[in-house]
Amino acid sequence: QVQLVESGGGLVQAGGSLRLSCAASGRTFSKYGMGWFHQAPGKEREFVAGITWNGGDTDYADSVKGRVTISRDNVKNMVYLQMSSLKPEDTAVYYCAAAPSGGYYYQLSLYYSWGQGTQVTVSS
Repeated sequence: QVQLVESGGGLVQAGGSLRLSCAASGRTFSKYGMGWFHQAPGKEREFVAGITWNGGDTDYADSVKGRVTISRDNVKNMVYLQMSSLKPEDTAVYYCAAAPSGGYYYQLSLYYSWGQGTQVTVSS
């Protein structure tokens, strides 16, 4: 089973940028579809972005389209989430997750491995 560790979160002013990273262990990382989710206090965990095993397809939540880019490096076993024009409503814990099928999904239950999360706080 792949293990995931997120990093790159922090405190940023509205309008600023952050790049989140997700480091994956295991030699089969390139077989997994990957997703980024976020969870704000008192709210459910929500899909932010997804990418297929080879990076050939990506998708984004409407709330972040045009401001966020997901990418991956299968040589380095890394997934990234580049975020710009950040808004206070982007404040949340951000998690990366792996789906064994190679695709990405909007449903949390289809991901079988999760990282511990990284906090993103956007001040107004």
